[in-house]
Formats: sequence, structure tokens, C-alpha cells
Amino acid sequence: MGSPKRIRKKYDKSKLVWDTARINEVHSLMRKYGLKNARELLIAENELDRIRKNAREVLSGRASEEMAKSLIQRLARYNIVKPDASIEDLLTINVEALLARRLQSLIVEKGLAKSMRQARQLVTHGFIAINSVKVSSPGYMVQASEENAISYYKPINLDAGAAGATVGGGVPASGVEAADAEDVENSEE
Repeated sequence: MGSPKRIRKKYDKSKLVWDTARINEVHSLMRKYGLKNARELLIAENELDRIRKNAREVLSGRASEEMAKSLIQRLARYNIVKPDASIEDLLTINVEALLARRLQSLIVEKGLAKSMRQARQLVTHGFIAINSVKVSSPGYMVQASEENAISYYKPINLDAGAAGATVGGGVPASGVEAADAEDVENSEE
């Protein structure tokens, strides 16, 4: 486990720091999956590298077949690969397969949120539960058995911030509505 005094990072930084193609790919994945920062992507990439490394060790004969079975079972539990997948199939997994299993992504897929940002906010503010247990980490890796148990922890109206909604003591929520309210007041005089 390591020393509790020495907290180690869960990721390694890329060697190509200023590579334009890599930066554009990182930004597109961050937008697509609603990641807060590139660190979340680096953690997923590091996990993928670890999976591929273990698969290569099994293929080369340095690791046992039991390790291969346990690796495939673990990934099948998260619905990343099929339970009857071969060890070669583990080498074809990409980082998007891991990012798609995050709680934040599955909330949007199930329709509990309208966007990735809203899904992240719902999770961090405590509105999402799995098996009636509140989960507050948007990066939580959801197992296949838990996928149908994702629900709201407490009731919420997602349309409360829509047009016509007011904030505080009847103050319009947006500038457009404020201008409309002024027009109505001017026409009454």
C-alpha cells in the first residue's frame, strides 16, 4: 500500500507537453465527457496503460492465466469488455471506454441530466444516489450491476432555471426577462 506520509499521484504527465494534436484531443475529450481538468483524463489514461501493461505481460508469458481471468472479470464487471473476451481484446480498449463508465457520463445517458456539466453538478451537490446511497464523486466508476440503480437521492426540478423562473423575491433570472419586466412596467404607466 505504501506509506501514508507519501501520497503518490495516480497519473503520469505526457512527455509531449506542447504537442498541438495532443492538446486538441485532450480538450475535445474534456468537452465531450465534462471533465473538470486534464488531470481526470490523465488518471483514466494511466488506468488504461496499466490494463494494457498487464495484458501484454500475460501474452508474453510473464504473468499467469489466472491474472488474465481476473483482469477480464474486473473489466467485465464494469461493462468495459464482454465476459467472454480474450486477452487480446484488452489491448483494443481506448480511454473513451473508461470515461463512458463514469457516473457523470451514465447520468446523461440515462436522461437524469441534460448535459455533462449539469450531471457533474447534480453529483457534487448530492442529488444522485446508487442503490439509495448518495454518491458525490462524478468520477465514480459504475459497475454494470449498479447501472440500473442510479437515481435521484432527493427530488429536484431540472426546469427550475428555465425561462420564466424567478430568483429570490420575484427578480427575473436573466437579463432578457428583466428587460421584458421593465417594458411591462412602462406600459402600465
